[in-house]
Amino acid sequence: MAGEEAAAAAAAEGSGAGGGSGGSYDGKCVFCRIARREEPGTALLPCQYEDLVCFRDIRPSAPHHYLVVPVEHMGNCKTLKAEHVPLVKRMMEVGKAVLQKNNFNDLNDVRMGFHWPPFCSISHLHLHVLAPASQLGFLSRLVYRLNSYWFITAEQLIERLQKDNAAN
Repeated sequence: MAGEEAAAAAAAEGSGAGGGSGGSYDGKCVFCRIARREEPGTALLPCQYEDLVCFRDIRPSAPHHYLVVPVEHMGNCKTLKAEHVPLVKRMMEVGKAVLQKNNFNDLNDVRMGFHWPPFCSISHLHLHVLAPASQLGFLSRLVYRLNSYWFITAEQLIERLQKDNAAN
């Protein structure tokens, strides 16, 4: 049921120009509420950018599992355009910084990426930061599997967005 709601929300989102670039807010979106500190049960972690927030995943798949989320409501990774590459790069910076602040420094054992629609539980852009990737359990390895139909690394997303821009 939640997957169907997310897919419907994603479809509605995709029709907006720019993927939500007007400081939009969706009161039904849990990530919008978290980003605006309306969910007291979710502690925000220090973040170097005002337009992004970071917090622990409520169902961690690794010892370090964080989500980096834009404050403004944006569609999922499929709605992004080449102009969003700097945003994705900043999201990755935040992920690396949060890992380092939490004493995880082996950046070669990190998985950062996005679930590819329709495999998104929440239709608000969010980067999963998982470390150490070598300690992902069996099911988590499937859910966050590289080169799958349902998960794309941040680097793959950036490449895809840049190729789409070059093709246009």
